[in-house]
Amino acid sequence: MTITLSRCTTADVQALRSISYETFDETFAPYNTPDNMSAYMDQAYDTNKLEEELLHPHSQFYFVIKDGQHAGYMKLNTDDAQSESMGDESLEIERIYVRSTFQKQGLGRYLLNQALNIAAEHKKSKIWLGVWEKNDNALAFYHRLGFVQIGEHSFYMGDDRQIDLIMMRKL
Repeated sequence: MTITLSRCTTADVQALRSISYETFDETFAPYNTPDNMSAYMDQAYDTNKLEEELLHPHSQFYFVIKDGQHAGYMKLNTDDAQSESMGDESLEIERIYVRSTFQKQGLGRYLLNQALNIAAEHKKSKIWLGVWEKNDNALAFYHRLGFVQIGEHSFYMGDDRQIDLIMMRKL
């Protein structure tokens, strides 16, 4: 088994879009209406929007590749790219998306460890993320890895207001 991390470029936008749709739908479709899912995904994973995010100097996307296949990706933000104002000493994990066929194989932990390494390389003292309050598996995973809830914020899935819990870990 070979696992590698590969930095994404704008040439990877279609692969990112495909993985985003697949993983988001698998995770959240059972809890949301089809209309709200479509509205959210069409906006969040629009090709032009993803390209802009890829070009932002303070955002980084990385594929996790297992045995030559794109198993998922993560998106990291620093400075003004962070979705919440957490200061210059923080790095945000905006997304860790692992395709269902690759889950329960340690890839989420691998990506999180890579994010911790990247945060240390950038001399950040905190790492944080938002996780949907009803995503019990993700919440348990982050708690096991030392993240604690420090707040919450709302977001809209179509016309449905939902809550993300803000979790942080000091480095």
